[in-house]
Amino acid sequence: MRIHFFISSVLAICFSMQCTLRGFAQPASKNIAPPSPPLDAGQPSAGMGIMVGEVSDSSALVQVRLTQADQSVDRVVAGAWGVVEFTLRTDGATASVQTLRARALPHRDFIARVEFKGLKAGVRYQCSTRIGVSDDTLRPGPSAEFRTCFGPSMSDVVRLVVVTGMNYAKFHGDDRIDPLQHRIENNTDLPQPYAGPDKHLGYPSLASILNLKPQFFVGTGDNVYYDTPDNPRAQSVSEMRQKWHEQFIQPRYRELFAQVPTYWMVDDHDYRIDDGDNEGEYLPLPETGRRVLLEQLPYAPTNEPAATTYRTHRLSKDLQIWLPENRFYRSPNSAPDGPDKTIWGVEQKQWLMKTLVESDATFKLLISPTPMIGPDDLRKKDNHCDVGGFQHERDEFFQFLKANQLDRQNFFLVCGDRHWQYHALDSTGFEEFSCGALVDANARLGRMPGDPLGTDPQGLIRHLHTQKERSGGFLLIRCDPAQDNLSTRLSFVFHDELGNILYQHQITK
Repeated sequence: MRIHFFISSVLAICFSMQCTLRGFAQPASKNIAPPSPPLDAGQPSAGMGIMVGEVSDSSALVQVRLTQADQSVDRVVAGAWGVVEFTLRTDGATASVQTLRARALPHRDFIARVEFKGLKAGVRYQCSTRIGVSDDTLRPGPSAEFRTCFGPSMSDVVRLVVVTGMNYAKFHGDDRIDPLQHRIENNTDLPQPYAGPDKHLGYPSLASILNLKPQFFVGTGDNVYYDTPDNPRAQSVSEMRQKWHEQFIQPRYRELFAQVPTYWMVDDHDYRIDDGDNEGEYLPLPETGRRVLLEQLPYAPTNEPAATTYRTHRLSKDLQIWLPENRFYRSPNSAPDGPDKTIWGVEQKQWLMKTLVESDATFKLLISPTPMIGPDDLRKKDNHCDVGGFQHERDEFFQFLKANQLDRQNFFLVCGDRHWQYHALDSTGFEEFSCGALVDANARLGRMPGDPLGTDPQGLIRHLHTQKERSGGFLLIRCDPAQDNLSTRLSFVFHDELGNILYQHQITK
């Protein structure tokens, strides 16, 4: 185990050195002036809009990618040199709270990102921007609004949406997708792409989400698909970046992210390939997958290339979420299951158990990129519920939860990765809610308890809900504080991509 972490650390250090040579990293010294834009650089646009991320009760990240145009050309969204000025105000106020500037430079894919600190809990903020090729050419850019978390001492209604499986190629249609490979991986024929007249706007689920006005959006991984289509799949940095560009330039993403802040996690398809671990010399390498992820998504400030990607957020007095990292620290999928095999790694596992015990939140949610209960396809070996996968670590974790009395109707599992929605009750008493694929064309029917081709052939798991018809959609989680003789309530509500409610379950405490 220690050898595994030592090797990972050495690789991270080596890659950091390589990044500097390849133009990834920021200038090493603050005394070195940042590069100037080319003489023929024109006024930039912000075709991919604005994104807010990692909102806490006192801070938030905001980013804008400068582009040469407001639309893609043959799925390419060329970046542009420039400056972005971010101004933060409280809702309705005219005086600014903070104003920060950041440069959009090629080695960061022209993404300008800032961190606002010292914010107040439970307050609604508005962030306006000005963009230009230089400080003296700034003009109005995109704006966003968000509300900070309520934190551990404030009770209020919290609404968050959890999604996975945002497959661009399947939604829009790509004749390079191999139907046979799709059937092997998904146990279903390749569905037809979306054909509605609003296709140019992007995924209908995003409009349905915005109509519900959630406070937070959680992308659990498979946010893009480097390996769909498989031939050719994205292997170079420029090819990987293009996947994010074509995704986030869709109008419905721009509209949603201007009003709903985000939390992000990575899974296999937006790290390397399907079921990918850290083994093998194929591209993209693990260090490239990590670097592009931290570049494209507001996980951490720009100057933190070694940012910790597992974290927890206290959304309110009643609700705390944990967002684990399931790819970077894992043992090889092919290793025999047992006490030395891990998805989380020793350090993260210790952090997870420590913070769960320390939390006094009424409800605790572990939002995982991959399932822990399922069931899943028997052929798979890359998650906690897979036979020959990482069941030993899962079982030890469940024993820890029981030993610390975290199984008394206040700890729940939420997962992405699986392309179908379900509410599973394990024989241990723990419950798991799978959000299902966001996109209809990326959805399938799942394995049921008792299926000999699944990971629960004995039927020890109960499915309190599972989809009977294939469809995309999302999971809305709502936490209501106690008031007027009503107990604190946690609700799980499954929607299809048009916003229709498919199933809902409520817990009171």
